[in-house]
Amino acid sequence: MEPLKKSARTGKEKQQKIFQAPKGMHDILGQDALLFDDLRSVAGAFADSYGYQYIELPVLEDRELFVRSVGVGTDIVDKEMYVVRTQGGDALALRPEFTAGIVRAYIQNGMQNLPQPVKAWTFGPAFRHDNPQAGRYRQFWQADFEFFGADHPIADAEVIQFAVKLSEGFGIPDVCVYINTIGCAECRGQYRKALKAYYRSKSRKLCSDCKRRLKTNPLRLLDCKNETCVMIRKNAPETLEYLCKDCSDHFRKVLGFLDDAKIGYFLDPYLVRGLDYYNRTVFELKSGNQRRQESAETDGFEQNAPAREPLSFGGGGRYDYLMKLLGGQDTPAVGFALGVDRMVDLAREERAKAFKTGPNVYLVQIGDAARMQALRLIEELRTHGIAARFDLSRDSLKAQLRNADREQSAYALIIGQKEVLDNAVILRDMQTGIQESVLMHKLLETLAARLKQKHKTR
Repeated sequence: MEPLKKSARTGKEKQQKIFQAPKGMHDILGQDALLFDDLRSVAGAFADSYGYQYIELPVLEDRELFVRSVGVGTDIVDKEMYVVRTQGGDALALRPEFTAGIVRAYIQNGMQNLPQPVKAWTFGPAFRHDNPQAGRYRQFWQADFEFFGADHPIADAEVIQFAVKLSEGFGIPDVCVYINTIGCAECRGQYRKALKAYYRSKSRKLCSDCKRRLKTNPLRLLDCKNETCVMIRKNAPETLEYLCKDCSDHFRKVLGFLDDAKIGYFLDPYLVRGLDYYNRTVFELKSGNQRRQESAETDGFEQNAPAREPLSFGGGGRYDYLMKLLGGQDTPAVGFALGVDRMVDLAREERAKAFKTGPNVYLVQIGDAARMQALRLIEELRTHGIAARFDLSRDSLKAQLRNADREQSAYALIIGQKEVLDNAVILRDMQTGIQESVLMHKLLETLAARLKQKHKTR
């Protein structure tokens, strides 16, 4: 057998590729992972109290589902969807949002036959090939809530109240509701004509995207973040001027219910959201601390303007036409989604306080006999709801106590050869350094009392 020949290399040796997460996507670990789990728990508790049932959706859906629902001419469909072709030739898309998928599931699983209304929620990643920015990723996480079968304005107000209370419950500072109405299919037609007429006179100054939107989807002109287009928008027609009586009455009632519930809001006459399926009420949730306390009367609606644009972290609205558009029965609906990544960024300081003491205890062992004792104790602590950290492979007492300090554990439980023989544990207060020997059969009772006292003094 001939020896293998070494491949010739010229210049520097090839460097091994260092793999990183794809652009706009990120790992979630450490304290952020705790905060993600915490937000999911908070969302689940609020969803349960408001009557929402959890639903899990596929990450991939038929591309046409989003084209029909989100709309041709939207940035999501035209620029941002991740589309894959199967070997059978089907065009599938990584979900860019959740509402269309939940509506598809509602129709496919016969949920219209359930007692109405039906409330559903989900939590997970979505995908858009967007320009990555602070708090905006190409793989991002959302908590999504949908309310089917109620066309009364009180449903809009209930959903907004739910969204605000959930956000406050997680620790979002100074939650602001920005709200508008885009009317129904009939009165929106008149508004679209007025909008096109206004923008045609400014078409030379529009960005290339808005020139295209003017022809295909004029409502999307109001979404543009281009500085020149934002300035042009300031004098554009407002939706409130073109509402039919039913839509005007609906919106007034929504605002009245919000007033009764003491949910503050700002009227934003150019808020339309970036999805085509909305009608009537649309809203966004933002966080900001500076507000201007001026108020004015605009067409009978109170309007308070913020001093600066707060940071948006969620939003939603009513979408009464989507169910029929996707092949189901006429079903009114309203819902909202929260951006989990951005909420974690906004509430990190507040929510991190819940984790500042780390796990309850750190289990320290010295020697093989102690390891065996520790292995049994780990499971006993777990079954009694006591969080413990440990590294049974370590031998050094100093190194294990150092880890207990880094983990910010309240107590260290130390087991050595003597403790094994005495069937006892050394209970060490990591803050004061005070130690005491506790018999194993009294450990859980003693530890529970100490932890309770710790929580009282925090």
